[in-house]
Amino acid sequence: MSEPRSTAQHRRRRSRTALAVGVPLALTAAGAFAYGGDLGVLGSTALQASAATAAAPAWAADTADGFASVSSLGQNGTYGGRGGQVVTVKTQAELEKYATATQPYVIVVAGTIAMNPVGKEIKVQSDKTIVGRGTAGHIVGGGFFLGQGVHNVIIRNLTIRDAYQGVWNDKDHDFDAIQMDGAHHVWIDHNDLRHMADGLIDVRKDSTNVTVSWNKLSDNNKTFGIGWTENVKTDITIHHNWIRETEQRNPSTDNAAHAHLYNNFLEDAPNTGIGSSYGNYSRGSTRMVLENSYFQGIKNPVIKDSGATIVQRGNVFSGTSGRNESGGSAFDPKAYYAYTLDKAADLPGILRSQAGPRSSVGTTASVKAAVATTLTVAQDGSGQYRTVQAAVNAVPANNPSRVVIAVKPGTYRELVKVPSNKPHVTIQGTGGRRKDTTIVYDNASGTPKPGGGTYGTGGSATVAVEADDFQARNLTISNDFDEKANQSLSGHQAVALRTAADRVFLDGIIVSGDQDTLLLDTASKDRLGRVYVSNSYVIGNVDFIFGRATAVVDKSVITLKKRWNGTSAGYITAPSTAANRKGFLIANSTVNGDVSAGSFYLGRPWHAGGDASLDPQTTVRNTSLSNAIKSAPWTDMSGFSWKEDRFAEYKNSGAGAGSASSDRPHLTDAQAANQEVADWLAGWTPSAS
Repeated sequence: MSEPRSTAQHRRRRSRTALAVGVPLALTAAGAFAYGGDLGVLGSTALQASAATAAAPAWAADTADGFASVSSLGQNGTYGGRGGQVVTVKTQAELEKYATATQPYVIVVAGTIAMNPVGKEIKVQSDKTIVGRGTAGHIVGGGFFLGQGVHNVIIRNLTIRDAYQGVWNDKDHDFDAIQMDGAHHVWIDHNDLRHMADGLIDVRKDSTNVTVSWNKLSDNNKTFGIGWTENVKTDITIHHNWIRETEQRNPSTDNAAHAHLYNNFLEDAPNTGIGSSYGNYSRGSTRMVLENSYFQGIKNPVIKDSGATIVQRGNVFSGTSGRNESGGSAFDPKAYYAYTLDKAADLPGILRSQAGPRSSVGTTASVKAAVATTLTVAQDGSGQYRTVQAAVNAVPANNPSRVVIAVKPGTYRELVKVPSNKPHVTIQGTGGRRKDTTIVYDNASGTPKPGGGTYGTGGSATVAVEADDFQARNLTISNDFDEKANQSLSGHQAVALRTAADRVFLDGIIVSGDQDTLLLDTASKDRLGRVYVSNSYVIGNVDFIFGRATAVVDKSVITLKKRWNGTSAGYITAPSTAANRKGFLIANSTVNGDVSAGSFYLGRPWHAGGDASLDPQTTVRNTSLSNAIKSAPWTDMSGFSWKEDRFAEYKNSGAGAGSASSDRPHLTDAQAANQEVADWLAGWTPSAS
């Protein structure tokens, strides 16, 4: 998109090229995990006789989400025994041998192991993955202990059960399924834990960076205890667990620095011998965020101490009674990692079918599609690749399943292109913040190419994505082209991220530039290209969200920047939507920035190449607008009137919002009912993977 800005005209040349433009996160119900069956564990056929070794199956590369994915204490995320020898065990002796070894192992439990003596907890050492083969992996009468300093441990797909000694509130037998005393970076996922003498899970003595996900916890008195220390240190994520027929500690969280509980289903079924005394408990100085969980029949579903905090949002309470408390400020989980919420109302169905050990999700093809391969990128050589593009190049053509490119913190000054024959790619920063991992370059329209000629607008992109089903999260993508130093160039279009694909999910990222920051396009005029931008920041000043995609910017912040010369003037959107398609929807977001009042338009119509058949569309709804927005927020472009295209608002707020007029059309309630996020996504439900 081109200058000059001194006139109302803004002429552009339509590109002749196809415009195009991460540690797996929480898995959704439909695509959970595939374990066992005739394919072995998670689809592997390589597991053989007792204590045999095998090549590492694809699932051994899986890594944790939540706080277990956050780098701290010298550990960069949680990946267990990845890279170590794969062994299959069927006896207690074999399990102990490998679990207590100092070197990394992927340990597959291929049968029922009865612990002797009853109550024994195997002392697991660092860098271990312990996983059940299909639904056959049972630990009976004992469990696992992770002591001081033990780290990088994954326990998955096991049934741990039946250490119960006949006394309900047992004070004499401290037999837990999984106990941690000072451990860190632990992922407990897709297990069935039940009927133990004491707790099912105990996270004690400053254990931290723990994620507990997709487990079934049942038939017990004390379910899940966290803390029991004077230090406020533990960081823990608890999501997608089905907790049923348990009396207390569901969980009880004491002096946790950050406790993030979401998408859990707590159920106290009627007419059983076990009744709940309380559900989620925030004790001591705990800071808890509790969101989109479902409480069925629970007594005192949510309680807190006077010094603790609980921020509740989106929870469902059905048939509950007694205390249901919240209060105080906690923290923003998205400042630490990205995640996606399921609707609370859907959780009973999701977790009844998906929590606990998995045997299979169907055919061989669906098993392969559910398994993620992870490629790591690090500038210091500690990963598999030193550049992001090298990792993209390593993705096989026409790959059938998700490949996650996990990029360690750093500034990667490079151009990245994901070609159309490499779908299902996620690029994910592994740092604690989006700014920790940055991909940046400084090409612009008119910048000379190494082989001759110059880049166009689309070709200037730092990151270009042409492959369907692409995801990016927890990183910054930037174009830092210096407009002031390059006044000799005829145009200053400098794209940070360019997409020309369908089902593009940009979750928890920063996209930063000046003019033409975010190009959301399609592979061709007749192709659909859906993009969902969530919990992100988009920064720029001129037409900095533009293109012909069907795109939603949801729950995000749009930050307005001054021009290179310090002036305030700009346009947020420039859609070039095809007729009978949906264009841009900005919803539930915030528009702000350090610019002058009344200096920015919400948008203008881009009829690329003078194409009068286009029908550009931008709808801005339920969004907070700063005073930077003009009172007449839409304007013409290149001889095309915005009034002949589709531009509207609905229930915006803030100093920049205004009442309906001929210069400021508002949707009616009936019209707005057909311009929701789901209408834009047209049957696609973005989910983190």
